Amino acid sequence: MEINTQEKIKRAMSKAKISQEDIAKKFGVTQGTISQRLKTGKFSEEEMKMIAEIMGAKYFSGFEFPDGDKIY
Repeated sequence: MEINTQEKIKRAMSKAKISQEDIAKKFGVTQGTISQRLKTGKFSEEEMKMIAEIMGAKYFSGFEFPDGDKIY
């Protein structure tokens, strides 16, 4: 079962133990902005790659962690 973008990011954030605030700081925006964006799931491919980098993961329309866990 495929999950939506919002859920992918939320699961990956949980796995990486990072917060919306962590992402917001790297993007140069407020936590509220990231919260709103997570509600819509509207992130560009480049932004998704940036989020993956913040988490120490690879992005390929999902997330892959060094321990082999994958979230699609």
